[in-house]
Amino acid sequence: MSNYLDFEKSIKQIDDDIASARIKGDEHAVEILNKNLEKEISKVYKNLNEYQRLQLARHPDRPYSIDYIRFMLVDAYEIHGDRAYRDDPAIVCYIGYIGGKKVVVIGEQKGRGTKNKLRRNFGMPHPEGYRKALRVAKMAEKFNLPILFLIDTPGAYPGVGAEERGQSEAIARNLYEFANLKTPTIAVVIGEGGSGGALAIGVADKLAMMRNSVFSVISPEGCAAILWNDPSKQEHATKAMRITADDLKNLKLIDDVIDEPINGAHRDKDTVAKALADYFITQISELEKLSVDELIQRRMDKILSVGAYEE
Repeated sequence: MSNYLDFEKSIKQIDDDIASARIKGDEHAVEILNKNLEKEISKVYKNLNEYQRLQLARHPDRPYSIDYIRFMLVDAYEIHGDRAYRDDPAIVCYIGYIGGKKVVVIGEQKGRGTKNKLRRNFGMPHPEGYRKALRVAKMAEKFNLPILFLIDTPGAYPGVGAEERGQSEAIARNLYEFANLKTPTIAVVIGEGGSGGALAIGVADKLAMMRNSVFSVISPEGCAAILWNDPSKQEHATKAMRITADDLKNLKLIDDVIDEPINGAHRDKDTVAKALADYFITQISELEKLSVDELIQRRMDKILSVGAYEE
C-alpha cells in the first residue's frame, strides 16, 4: 500500500520488512512478520478515535463510487447530463444489474490523480450535478427501478458559478423530490458525507454508513475555524461533532452500519463492495414488499422523527 496515515507508521515498517524478506527469499521471516502484522493491525485499529476514522474516510486509496459500480453493476451503462446546462462529472449515474435486479446507481465521485481530481472537481458537485441526479431518479421512478445513492463528497461546490446557477435551489429540490419518490431508495455514505452536498442525495428509505465513513453538517476544519478561529483544532472538533458511523447510529440518525475490514475499505475493496451489494439487495427485497403509499409514508415518518425539541 503506497499511502499510510500517521497512525499507521508501525504497520508500514512491518510491510517494508515483509517486502524486504520476500526479495531475499526468506519465507520463514515472511511468515513470522505476517503474524506480527496481524497483531499490530489489531492493536492499532481496535480503538480508533474519531479523528483517525475521519482520516480513513478521506484515505486517498479508499474506494470511490466508480470502484463500487465497477464491482457491483453488471451491464452497466452511464447516463449523462441534466438536459439543461451540462454533464457534471462529480455526479455519476448508471443503470445496470445488481444480483440480477435492474437498478439505478447515483454517486458522487472524487477522482484519482491531479487531472481526474480537477475533472471531478474533487467530488464537489455543481447544481447541474444534482439536477442530473434528480433527472435520473425520476427516470428510475417511471420504470419502477430501485435506486442506490453513494455519498462521498466534502460538500457541494461553493463557487460563484454554482451559486449563480442555483446551488441551494438544486439541493432543496432534491430533498423535496427524493422524499416523495415512488420507488425504493437506499443511500450509503461510502467515505466523506459533507453538509448539504451529501444530504442532496441522502434522502432515502434507508440511510447507511460504511464503518469508517463520516457524515457531518460541516467539515471539522470549518467547524474549528468558526468556533475557535483555529482550523488546526480539527481533531477536537471531530470528536465534539460526533460524525462517525457508530455515533450517528447511536443517535438514530442513520439506519445501519456496513462493516469493512478492520484496517479500512482500501485494504480489501472487493470484500467491501460485496458487503455493500449484499446490503442493498437485502434491504431492497424488504422495501419492495411495501405498497407505494406505505413506502412514502414510512419515509416521511422517518424524516419527521429526526431531531428532538421541547415546547
